[in-house]
Amino acid sequence: MNWLNSEAFTLFGQHIIWSDMVGNIFGLAALTLGWRRSVWTWPVQFLAGLILFGAFFGHLTGSAGKQVVVMLVAVFGWWQWQRGKQGGADGHIAVRFATWRERGAMAAAAAAGTVAVALLFTAYPTLSWDPWPDAYIFVGTVVAMYAQARGMVEFWFAWLLVDLVGVPLNFANGYAFSGFVYVLYGALVLWGMRDWWLRTRTPALEGAPA
Repeated sequence: MNWLNSEAFTLFGQHIIWSDMVGNIFGLAALTLGWRRSVWTWPVQFLAGLILFGAFFGHLTGSAGKQVVVMLVAVFGWWQWQRGKQGGADGHIAVRFATWRERGAMAAAAAAGTVAVALLFTAYPTLSWDPWPDAYIFVGTVVAMYAQARGMVEFWFAWLLVDLVGVPLNFANGYAFSGFVYVLYGALVLWGMRDWWLRTRTPALEGAPA
C-alpha cells in the first residue's frame, strides 16, 4: 500500500498524494449519494475509510484509528437506512429535523468528544499534527455521519461546521486535494441541505425521483 502515499501529480504548486486523492473522491461520491438518499452512500463511505486507513496505517496511527471509527459508523448508517428506507413514499429513508433534545445531545457529545480526543492527541503527539482542530474535525465528522444515519437535516449543518476548519487544516498539513475537496463539499452541502430541508416541508417531494 506504499504507493498510496506517493505523489500523484502537482497542482498549483501543491503535491497531490494518491491516498488523499482517491480516498476523498470516494468521500465526495458518498456525500453526493447521501444527498440523493441512496443507501449506497454507506458502502462508498466505508470504502473511502478503508483506503485512507491503508494509507495511514503504520506511520499515522491516529489518522488510521479515526478511519476505523468512520468505517464502524458507516456500517451503522447502512443498517439504519436499510431499516428505514421504506419510511419515505419513494422507497428511500424519510428525512426530518432533529428534536431539541437530540440537538442538545449531539452538541454535548461533539463538545465532550472534541475535548477528550484533543487531550488524547496532545498526550500522544505521534497521533496528530494539530490535536485540537484535528479532534474537532474527527468528532464533527462522526456526529455528522450519525445525524445522517438517523435522517436528520442537521447532518448538513454539522458538515458545514467541519468544512470551516477542514479546508485550512488540510492545506496547512500538505493534503491539498483534501482541501480542494472540502471546498466542493461546502457547495454540495448547501445543495443537499436545501433538498433535505424542502423534503421536510413538502411531503410531495418524497415521491419525487431520487
